[in-house]
Amino acid sequence: MVMNQGHTSGFYSIFKLTLAMVTILPLQGQDTTSVSDTTSNVIKNDTAIVYPGKPLIMSLVLPGRGQVYNKEPLWKVGLFAGVELGSLLSIYLANKNADELRREYQEFADENWNLYNWWSFTKNGPNTDAQWVNDRHYAEEDFKAMRDFSGTHHLTIHLSGDLVNIFNTELISSDSLDMLSNYIGSDDISLVRDRHFYENIGKYDQFVGGWSDAASDWYWEEKDVGDSIEIVIKTPKKQNFLDQRYTANQWLSFAKYSVTALMFNHVISGLDAVWSPQRKTLREKDETETEVSLIFNPYNISGIGGISLSLYF
Repeated sequence: MVMNQGHTSGFYSIFKLTLAMVTILPLQGQDTTSVSDTTSNVIKNDTAIVYPGKPLIMSLVLPGRGQVYNKEPLWKVGLFAGVELGSLLSIYLANKNADELRREYQEFADENWNLYNWWSFTKNGPNTDAQWVNDRHYAEEDFKAMRDFSGTHHLTIHLSGDLVNIFNTELISSDSLDMLSNYIGSDDISLVRDRHFYENIGKYDQFVGGWSDAASDWYWEEKDVGDSIEIVIKTPKKQNFLDQRYTANQWLSFAKYSVTALMFNHVISGLDAVWSPQRKTLREKDETETEVSLIFNPYNISGIGGISLSLYF
């Protein structure tokens, strides 16, 4: 199934909007010198009061902004900003390529799959008498999927003109295609070519007959599903269509990975904006303390069960 560009970009937009809303309360009053801040811990040194909550929110909204506030080295600011820009560019390009490929494989399907081919092939289909291939016996049962309009999935057919009055509906399932046999090829019958249509004609054997080369070039492949072997029926044009959809889906997957990198960049930048000034303050004050003590053990002759080492900072 092909997801459109709006899924990825919409997910990121919601993320950015949420962070922007969170910014409103934590940032209020943080430019004062009061130490009664209830939204973040306050670290006080000899010259200034540092508010970890403010650079945290800054970096969560815009990676690198908190590092600028903390006066971190420029290479660190550039690193977070570079990952941000690179991820956004990757998301845009991946979705753009996926959308272009989607239009191409849909146009390919529109040119090479039609309702009349499907009707003719399914009703008058090829000879599928039992036969031996690669030491395996194939029987009519193995090919039943392409000999019946009804199956696990269906297409939606749109009716217009007099057919609407005859069948009292504008939309009808392909499972009822036998009822429309006298009208196949009529201008009053058309397929609803939505996302499900393009997925079904490439995924399920019952629709293989709709491809223009099905009558002459259909073939099958074995698919190992663990405890059994399944028959997958294809044609060269159907395989071409599947390859195009696969490439489009690969670009969509790359866009999803880029979104993940984008999210991690925000989180890591925010954590670094909090941790870096605290670590610097502790180093300057040298407030790290250690404590070594013995652990009592009544079952030991000497009464000593071990050594405890504690580090406070």
